[in-house]
Amino acid sequence: MSDIPKKMSGVYLTGHGGLEKLVYKEDIPVPTPKSGEVLIKVNGAGVNNTDINTRLGWYSKRVTSDTNSTGDEGLVEFNGEDASWTGAPLQFPRIQGGDICGRIVKVGEGVEPKCIGSRVIVRSMQNSPNSNNPFAMQTVGSEIDGGFAQYCVTLAKEAYPVNCNWSDIELASIPISYSTAEGMLCRANIKNEKILITGASGGVGSAAIQLAKIRGASIIAQCSSQKASDLKALGANHTVNRDDDLLKVLGKNSVDAVLDLVGGSCWPQLLDILKPGGKYIVSGAIAGPVVDLDLRSLYLKDLTFYGATVNDPYVFENIIRYIEEGQIKPLVAKSFPLIDIQKAQKKFLEKKFIGKIVIKIT
Repeated sequence: MSDIPKKMSGVYLTGHGGLEKLVYKEDIPVPTPKSGEVLIKVNGAGVNNTDINTRLGWYSKRVTSDTNSTGDEGLVEFNGEDASWTGAPLQFPRIQGGDICGRIVKVGEGVEPKCIGSRVIVRSMQNSPNSNNPFAMQTVGSEIDGGFAQYCVTLAKEAYPVNCNWSDIELASIPISYSTAEGMLCRANIKNEKILITGASGGVGSAAIQLAKIRGASIIAQCSSQKASDLKALGANHTVNRDDDLLKVLGKNSVDAVLDLVGGSCWPQLLDILKPGGKYIVSGAIAGPVVDLDLRSLYLKDLTFYGATVNDPYVFENIIRYIEEGQIKPLVAKSFPLIDIQKAQKKFLEKKFIGKIVIKIT
């Protein structure tokens, strides 16, 4: 491998707030892999809702708004003491970017040197190495530095080699969206059922369409009318407009499961369309995290609710297998150079694309 420099280009998140908190620098020290870690030369890193949410401090329980309305400027009120995935304060500066594709260029103590040169993608939601609690986690780009830089370190066991003909940019679109979607489907044991996917044109939603199709599910994708034909081509059996009254369009007790990435004011309809004994799985709330729950809808219909964040390693292993077997495809809407990270996030917030925005890193 080529010589590893002492300094690198990258983007520091300097605090919670607007886009101005993303600062491009060319003098960031290249990290050194510790015992059990590898150093990765990053070639691509995807942009995700969590990048926006973390920058805003949206995970704070004080925040009740959606993410898009404040994505550029930042939130007026939040509590920085609980504004991360884990509910603990973030340490700044932080390098974000949980979607990582690159090559291993150096290993720490205890790691086989033969992995140097391997092209890998990184599992972004990692089990905490300092806890035996299976739900204790560290998130790449939040609790630990991520891929919005030329180099990053990660635990060797969390860097997965991939054998395929995809580009680095295409592979960088995969880790968060596809593992989140696969985790939702695995958590609720979705099979050949009739399901509704909200926010279906985004990174997680479009991944969920492909992954649910592998399981034989009949898929209703909720999206804007302009994106409907593309999602049907991706595998959706039917589409509904995101502004439709779901009770009028689909009918009461009409679906077996709902995969929800949106939340917001229309949330009660999702329970109304679920059949008795139905399943509700949530892993996002871009339209707003606070919803109106009538407990009678939950217990009288014998519904089961699933939150889906932390995944077992087999979920990511499934994604690797699907890639190598050609069962899924990447959906990259646009790529940006690292120096244009603010432009990339603005484009992301427009939500006028299908799939992912990816940062190309050289």
